[in-house]
Amino acid sequence: MNKYLFPIYAVVLGFVIVSLSKNKAFKNIKILLAFSGAFLLSITVFDLLPSVYDHLDAKQTGLFIMIGILLQIFLEFFSKGAEHGHVHINKNSEVFPWLLFVSLCLHAFLEGFPIHQHNDMVYGVLVHKIPIAILISTYLFQSDYKLHKIVLFLVFFGLMTPLGTYFSNEITAVDTYLHFINAIVIGIFLHISTTILFESSEGHKFNLSKILAIIVAVAIAYVI
Repeated sequence: MNKYLFPIYAVVLGFVIVSLSKNKAFKNIKILLAFSGAFLLSITVFDLLPSVYDHLDAKQTGLFIMIGILLQIFLEFFSKGAEHGHVHINKNSEVFPWLLFVSLCLHAFLEGFPIHQHNDMVYGVLVHKIPIAILISTYLFQSDYKLHKIVLFLVFFGLMTPLGTYFSNEITAVDTYLHFINAIVIGIFLHISTTILFESSEGHKFNLSKILAIIVAVAIAYVI
């Protein structure tokens, strides 16, 4: 059961890293993002995708994957792409970023659904969440929100993924629709991970360190 708490640990780690760095920009964040994107994509393709195709009609599966992609695009109108590393600092802001909060929490809630049946997915979510938690924590600190607001934001954000896992495991009514939800989550993961990989390159050129990070991420995802 402790494995299901990994997403919470990722958010805590991101918060601690930013706190210790005194809100300065985290070095090599693009390499970490590239690794996380490649790892999440690989885990999705190796583990989650074949399982969904085993339980649903192929065209039906494709439809719900596309729904997931479109849902993530819709959420990004409100989160501005924070799920894949886009955060826009708004200094001296006193207005709590509710749209960002709700969209990120919904995204985090949905990504928890496949974890119970596909335990390895928790590693993909963990690796994905660490750089995102660093960037979101940096955004919240540099936007001058009160500390209690920052903590509440991160607490709820961290709890959403385990809550999604709990729903998929404990709520009987979810069982009927679980594979459809997982297909939607695949679409979300595909959109986020590929966006991270494309955006981690500058001028559409990957440097050697990013190529190595991606290769290592794919290799680790394959062997676990």
